This record gives sequence, structure tokens and C-alpha cells, in this order.
Amino acid sequence: MNEPSVITLGCRLNAYESEVMRRHAMDAGIEDAIIINTCAVTREAVRKATQTVRKVRRENPQARIIVTGCAAQLEPERFAAMAAVDHVIGNDDKLKADTFRGLSLDGAERVVVNDIMSVRETAPHMIDGLQSKARAFLQIQNGCDHRCTFCIIPFARGPSRSVAAGEIVAQVRRVVENGVPEVVLTGVDITSYGPDLPGDMTLGKLVREILKHVPDLKRLRLSSIDQVEADRDLLDAIANEARLMPHLHLSMQSGDDMILKRMKRRHLRADAVQFCTHVRRLRPDMVFGADLIAGFPTETEQMFESSLSLADACGLTFLHVFPYSARTGTPAAKMPQVPGPLIKERAARLRHKGGEALASYLERHMGASHDVLMENGGIGRTPQFFEVVMPDTPPPGAGNLVRVRTVRHDGVRLIGEVAA
Repeated sequence: MNEPSVITLGCRLNAYESEVMRRHAMDAGIEDAIIINTCAVTREAVRKATQTVRKVRRENPQARIIVTGCAAQLEPERFAAMAAVDHVIGNDDKLKADTFRGLSLDGAERVVVNDIMSVRETAPHMIDGLQSKARAFLQIQNGCDHRCTFCIIPFARGPSRSVAAGEIVAQVRRVVENGVPEVVLTGVDITSYGPDLPGDMTLGKLVREILKHVPDLKRLRLSSIDQVEADRDLLDAIANEARLMPHLHLSMQSGDDMILKRMKRRHLRADAVQFCTHVRRLRPDMVFGADLIAGFPTETEQMFESSLSLADACGLTFLHVFPYSARTGTPAAKMPQVPGPLIKERAARLRHKGGEALASYLERHMGASHDVLMENGGIGRTPQFFEVVMPDTPPPGAGNLVRVRTVRHDGVRLIGEVAA
């Protein structure tokens, strides 16, 4: 009999949650099962999920197929109607050990999907992340209370809810005691962390608590943040806590004010530029990445040019580009759409801009030395999260911090040697 396996589609958070499900399924004694953790951020993502189900069934005719994730939460009837699917599990239930214990019994319910908008708690067991000798991912928050016009995810993930700070600190301490040097705080909208907890808690206060109470933690990182929600304690930590890594990935989406208003974002272009300028004053070695959407409904060429120029205005180095795809049930899907070929062309131009920005940064930092955290496969990461390889050196083991001098780059990653 084979151990359960998980196929992860979509975001990094799904990847962390897939590991939780895999462990629950193993603990429940479920064998010969394939769990498909789906995404629903676009129509294409849902289509890919159904294609994956069919492909997995063709290749594994005897396996037990369990479909879960955002697409399963939003459209359980779609997957329940597929003969290839044995069970459909919603986003809340997929992280509960009891769900998998129930699946191990005869006569287990085929569809288990509750009302995600009624969920009010994030259980501590959800913050177990991917096991690694280099880093651990801790889920501090789930859900979202915002209603961006392009996004369906709040209805797949439910309202914003936070894990208690004490539980998070305990988890950080546990992984550090197991020899993991770096922790990444993650969630759906981590800058909304805290209002549902007692004591006026914020993301910045949580960061300060972790660094204060786990002094042996070498590195702390944040996943994507909404810059407009950055609190004073977070900015203070950025300025004064060397163990908080100088890399922020920002949820910007567009560089044009009218598009930002139509997206129902909570910032304007000037706010994004001001934030990056201010943070770089606080932490001169800070590097920024950003999410940007190409071809949002009503986007003109001039509006797109505003997004293109945002990379220079904010000094962005990593661009994560999304070609806009209408999602049924969102207000943006009812707006005048940009033609598909034009969306594709604009996304390509944004990606090209991002490639130029990355290569330019790497070129400017030739000859510099970095403390590199080694991962599996001989790859390492600088504090700013740049990838480093050392082809002429036997790779140090994962989890080791190595002083590396960069000697060249290939436009995507740094190439270095161990510093003498």
C-alpha cells in the first residue's frame, strides 16, 4: 500500500496547507489516496483543476481521489459531479485531523464543505508548515475581509482570523529548537493580523514578540503584505531588527489611480511610492517585489504605462505578473474587458520589465559578500532572497549559513564562491 500524496495547485499558502493534509492523512492511516489541493483565483485555475483530476484518474485508476482547496470550496457541485472524484472537502475541513479520520472509515461522507463565511477561528495546528532544514513556514492568519473587485478568494477562504500570538511564538521556538534557522510568516492577508485577538495585536507587534522571545531565531521573513496596512511597530522592526530580513513582497496590483479605484484597492500610486521610499530610508538594503495585474478591465495603454513605470518609481526588483482573467462572481467580471491578446502582450511587457530590473540589481551587486542560507540542491538565498549558486564549490548542506562573495550572475541568480 502507498502513502497518501498531495498535488498542489495555486498559491504558496496552498503548498503549506498541503503538508498539513498529508500528515493528517498519514496519521489517519489513509493509503493509496491522492489529494488534489485546488486553486480558484481565475477561471483558468478552475479549468486546470478539473483537467488535473481527469489526468490523475487516468494515471491512477485504483487510487482514492480527494479534491479540496479553493475551487472545491466555491464549486463543490462541479467536482462532486465528476465520476473520477471520490471525496470533495472544503477549505476549513481540509485542515482538521477529524476530517481525515472520518475518511478512513467505511461509509465516509462524499462531500464535506461547510459555510466558510461562518468560520471564526484559525486552529493552532494550521500553522505547521513545510518541513525543511533551511526554513519553516508558519501560517499566522487565514481569510480576508477586503473585497477587491477582481478577487474571489474571500469567499473561498472566509473572514480574516488570526492565530494567537502565544501559539505562534511557541511554534517558532519549536522549529528553532529543531535546528531550523529561518521562519516565514504567511497567510492570506497577514497585515490584517490581530484585530480579532485581545490586546490590540498587530503584525508588527507579533514580529517584535517573536524576535524578543525566540532569541535563537536567526532569520524571520514575511510573505506578501498589503503596504497600506503596515503598522508603526512593523516599520520600527524593519528599521531596527536585523533578524527581520530586508525583503518585502507588496500587494500593489496596478500603478494607475483609476484602475486602483476600480479594483477597490485601499491605496493610490503615490501611497505605494511613498511607502517604498520611506522603508528604504529606514532600511537602505531593503529589496521590494510586487504583484501586478496586466489588462484589468477598462485599462488603457496610458493606464498600463503607469503600471510599467511603477517598477522604476518604487524601485521594484521582483515582479510577479498576473494576466487578468475574469472570475465569475466578481464585480470586475462585469466591467468592459480588455481583449485577451492585448492582456497577454501587456503581461509579457511587464515580465520583461521585471527581468530587466532583476538583472540590473544583480549587476550592481557584483563583488559583494552575503550571508547565504543554503537550501536543498546546493541553492542558497541572500537576506534579500536572491538565489545564489556556487558551481565551483561542493555545496554546503541545507540549513547552513555561509559567507559568499558574488562573482557573476546569469540575469536571474547570483553565482558566487565561499568567501575566504
